[in-house]
Order: sequence, then structure tokens, then C-alpha cells
Amino acid sequence: MKAYVVGVGTTRFEKPETRDWQYWDMAKEAGTAALADAGVPYARVEQAVVGHCFQASTAGQRAVYELGLTGIPVYNVNNNCATGSTALMTARQFVEGGIADCVLAVGFEKMSRGSLGGGAGAGDFATSPVARHYGIMAKSHGFEAAPPTAQIFGNAAREHMERYGTTEAQLAAVGAKNHRHSADNPDAQFQDVYTVEEVLAAKTVHRPLTKLQCSPTSDGGAAVLVVSERFADEHGLRGRAVEIAGQAMTTDTGDSFASGSCIDVVGRPMSRAAARQAYERSGLGIEDVDVIELHDCFSVNELLTYEALGMCEDGASGKLVESGATTYGGRWVVNPSGGLISKGHPLGATGLAQTAELVRQLRGEAGPRQVTGARVGLAHNIGLGGAAVVTLLRRS
Repeated sequence: MKAYVVGVGTTRFEKPETRDWQYWDMAKEAGTAALADAGVPYARVEQAVVGHCFQASTAGQRAVYELGLTGIPVYNVNNNCATGSTALMTARQFVEGGIADCVLAVGFEKMSRGSLGGGAGAGDFATSPVARHYGIMAKSHGFEAAPPTAQIFGNAAREHMERYGTTEAQLAAVGAKNHRHSADNPDAQFQDVYTVEEVLAAKTVHRPLTKLQCSPTSDGGAAVLVVSERFADEHGLRGRAVEIAGQAMTTDTGDSFASGSCIDVVGRPMSRAAARQAYERSGLGIEDVDVIELHDCFSVNELLTYEALGMCEDGASGKLVESGATTYGGRWVVNPSGGLISKGHPLGATGLAQTAELVRQLRGEAGPRQVTGARVGLAHNIGLGGAAVVTLLRRS
């Protein structure tokens, strides 16, 4: 049974502590928007999957109760930065498996200002879920007084530069591109435009990454309504429906750690495997894709993901972004929303917000950031610890 997205909704992504709202307000705003987009009342929703990382265990119930008290099952999902796409995947599986015809996936996060702690709680990396990941990094690079996530991705960038000759300007080009794209996204946390030189001149977080190459902490929510082919037909929704043509989730394997490289530890092998599986399941390839929303938590991860998705050979991603192939007028448009770097990164909402952007693109509803003639979109969402989800969306 096929699964379709028929409704999407997002809040504006905000700097933490700048808007007077709670996580349930985010869920209500995004969920209401998704239902209105589909023209489906909440009473028709049969299951809800809710993603969040920093709220209490049954926050999903507290959140969707704002939409209605219908007694449906509510599942709480936490998969680090891949939480939103994990919620979407769960919703899709319910529909494709015939368990439900109409499932709402919601994600949100109310975060604190400042850098993430890297999943180590109070700093005890021995008990952290990412202890193995940071242990690999520490063996090769040590551990410095910088945000842990910026360190592990910054060290992956150093390795990429040493191994392939990637330049700091090529890394900065990712940040400049995504900030430029977000200028046309009223829901993005930032809408300022920067040159490559300005990105390079920004405050260094962990060399070679500057502040304008790092995703911020953010508050915000997103929601996606997933339905069966039968439900779409019965409710006259096929005209707005976007098919989830293929989707895959992978987690770390031995390849993630065997090399001792931060490039592998932060997820390039996971992403490559997820992409391969999604291509096989959909019958599509990277050559069919028009628009991409990928997990640019740091500029280097966008480059690593180009390689994992098969957009270029390993080591050629710096030249790819520098050539203009991943922006308007190029082969693909990557992160038209501004990506995590500029749109923002409320962990539980990120993967669903990527889907919402792609659905709008494939429907031709993206306004000034519309990718002309877009028919196939790809979303890539990754969580350190780890999980990688690749989703292919198709408008027939």
C-alpha cells in the first residue's frame, strides 16, 4: 500500500527564549496548519507519532491534546537530530502496513540558548550514548574546550581538507549558499545574506568551522499528515498528494568506527547506506532528483552528504558546491529553505520541516524560493548516535 503526504505545516523557527510559547503551542500551530492544508479534521486522524528530544516522556500526548481529545494512540519518538524523520517513517509504516489510513506526524523542540552538549548530559561521556563516537575522535584529535558537536564535525572537516584538498572557502560556500537561500523563507530563524568572505571572517567555533557554518539552537514545530491511497481517493486529495516513493533508515555499523575517522563517525557510511536503500525501494536515483533538503548541521556535513548521496565522488564535494551545482541554476537546489544553518534546527521538528519544504516545492507552492519544474525531492536527516533517514518524495 502506498503512503502519501497530503498536508504539511510549520511554525516559524525562533531563537530560544525570544517568543512566549510552549512546546504544545508549537504542536498546535504546526498540526493545525497541516490539517488545514489537507482539509482533514483532527477527528479523522487514527494515530499520532510525535518527535521531541528535550521534553518529558509523554509530551507528545500533552501536545496533540491541543488538537483534540479523541483517544487515539500517541507514540513518542526520540532519535536525536533524526527524530522528525523517524516520526515520519513510523507514520509511513503504519499506513503502508495497513494499520491506519490517516496518521499525523508532529515534531517540536523548546530549546535553551547556547551550544548543544553533544549528548553527554552533565559531561560524563563514559555513560553517554555517543561515548563510542567521541572516543574515536579523542584518539585522533584529542578533546578541546569547544562545543562537542562542533568538535567532532570540525575534525571531520580537517580530515576532509587533509585527505582531499578541500578548502576553507569551499566549506564557507555552503554557509553562504544556505544563508542566501533563507532570505526568501519567512519562517527561517535567519534571513541575512553573507558572502563567503564574511562567513570565513565570522567567529571561529572549532577550526575550520565559523559561527555562520553551524546550525543554531532553535524553538519550533512541524507536522505532516500521511494517508493511504484509499484515504486520498475517498477524500478527493490526490490532486495535492505527494507520494513517499522510498524511504530508509540506517544506524551505525562497524564501518562507522573501523577507520578511526571522524568522517565515518559522523555518519557518511550511514547516509550512503540509507540513500542506496531508498533508491532501490523507489526505483529512483540521484539523477532523478530536482530538489534536496539535507542535514547541514555544520557545513562539512553538507559536503559529506553530497558524497553519500552519490552527487559526486568522495572528495569532490568542495568543488561541487563551489561550481554552483547545488543552488538555483545548477543541477540540484540543495536546502532552498536555508537548511539547518540558517532556517534553524529544533531537533524534533527538523526532519518534518524538511519534508514540508519539499512538499511545497513539488506542489509549486514555495513562492520566491520555488525550484522550477521540481517533481522529485530528497530529504536527508541524520542523528549522531546514530540514525540516518533518507526519504524520496515524488509528485506524479
